[in-house]
Amino acid sequence: MPDVRLASSRGRWILFTTVLGSSMALLDSTVVNVALPRIGRDLDADLAVLQWTVNAYLLTLAGFILLGGSLGDHYGRRKVFVVGVVWFAAASLLCGIAPNAAVLVAARALQGVGGALLTPGSLALIQASFHAEDRGRAVGLWSGFGGIGAAVGPFLGGWLVDGPGWRWVFWLNVPLALVCVPVALRHVPESSRTQTGGVRDAGDAREAGDAGGAGGAGGASGARGVRGAGRKGRAGGGFDALGAFLGALALALVTYALIEAGSGSPVVVAGTAAAGVAAGVAFVAVERRSPDPMLPLDIFASRQFTAVNLVTLCVYAAFGGFFFLCAVQLQVVAGWSALGAGTALLPTTVLMLLLSARSGALAERIGPRIPLTAGPLLCAAGMLLMLRVGQDASYAGDVLPGVLVLGVGMVTLVAPLTATVLASVDVTRAGIASGVNNAAARAAGLIAVAALPLLTGMGPEAYRSATAFDDAFRKAMVLCAGVLALGALVAFTTVRRPPPDCRRPECRTHGSVLAPPLEGRPTGRRLP
Repeated sequence: MPDVRLASSRGRWILFTTVLGSSMALLDSTVVNVALPRIGRDLDADLAVLQWTVNAYLLTLAGFILLGGSLGDHYGRRKVFVVGVVWFAAASLLCGIAPNAAVLVAARALQGVGGALLTPGSLALIQASFHAEDRGRAVGLWSGFGGIGAAVGPFLGGWLVDGPGWRWVFWLNVPLALVCVPVALRHVPESSRTQTGGVRDAGDAREAGDAGGAGGAGGASGARGVRGAGRKGRAGGGFDALGAFLGALALALVTYALIEAGSGSPVVVAGTAAAGVAAGVAFVAVERRSPDPMLPLDIFASRQFTAVNLVTLCVYAAFGGFFFLCAVQLQVVAGWSALGAGTALLPTTVLMLLLSARSGALAERIGPRIPLTAGPLLCAAGMLLMLRVGQDASYAGDVLPGVLVLGVGMVTLVAPLTATVLASVDVTRAGIASGVNNAAARAAGLIAVAALPLLTGMGPEAYRSATAFDDAFRKAMVLCAGVLALGALVAFTTVRRPPPDCRRPECRTHGSVLAPPLEGRPTGRRLP
């Protein structure tokens, strides 16, 4: 039974190291966009390289985040978390010393693998370590402090880019890892499914019964890739490496086809796209037959779960495209510094941190349908307001109104989205449901970054021309607003109020703008 209390010295050390580890990934997801124009100039790279600088990371993160949780369950959550932190730091070091674009993109892909290990691992350690009475508060603190890291990211990234240079955006992760790893090894207890998953005494048996018999108090981590209800009473189990590989391969091939479609050989692009579809079909076939699928397809038997994930794809595709393009627009077209561009977007994260818990409470009272309809529409209005951003744009008159409306829209929809995902499945499958939703959001951003330049006619050198980029940015904002409106329509026509006794989110405070919060395994008690 996990018995560490939050007020104890060990509890504070566990919280510190998990926040520090997850903040590395959160920082990296927000600082790199600000550095893109400078990276392109220094490496003499075209727009496709900038797309791959973002997408190589998202590709491996989205493709392996479900597998990362399973590896922690199987080999030890602390061990996999520490491996993830070391891997992420080593890849960051390689990003910083990259002599050319090819090395940078490869290193970014390696970074995503490290992120897929440490992101679910940090939450899993909290879930497996803290006493049940403290677990909810510990998760809330972990989420809140991680959100602060996400908020600091654009400001810090802009300062580094304008000061010592863009390479320090990546090197920043190395000293964080040098602090995180020794603390984890000294103060964080090891745990795995074989240690915590079995029913060992009468108290564990009662807790396992309360949790629906999902393998005891130490069930899977927030993003684990295993079948939830189908493993009752089992202490062991495998993981789906083939499924993870095929999923990542399908995303990679489709992404390549979209990025190269504007300037590559039509035959190569068509062949790559066809191979991506074939890999996707093979992924579905493997998941259908696997005894331990990374993505149990029967979870989509819940129409509410399927509908909410469609909403997720719409809204996070728009968010991914917006944050990729906006930081470049502010620097290339408006002529701002990297620090000014990063700071300009800060209100979205601040609003999320301050108001996400209240938004979740409101949705619990009125139901998720209205917030999940109004939120995307507000975000669409915010993106349309960003059409005012052009040459010589002012912050107060042109940028801030759009950013504030976008932030209010994100506050309105993100917490209800997470709550509805959890409520749409059995409580024993809350972890896998949250992991699938998180991976879907990241995959949606990946596809948006690949597709928007193609759809808006953005050429390979567009980011070097204020006129060309401004024209494409305006088309992109209209497209993103349309996708958000589609998400609102899906929510309005499909989302219904969940039952009153459903699982409630533990992450009440959230600050990431590129993916919904992860939620963990059942805690053995009904959450308020």
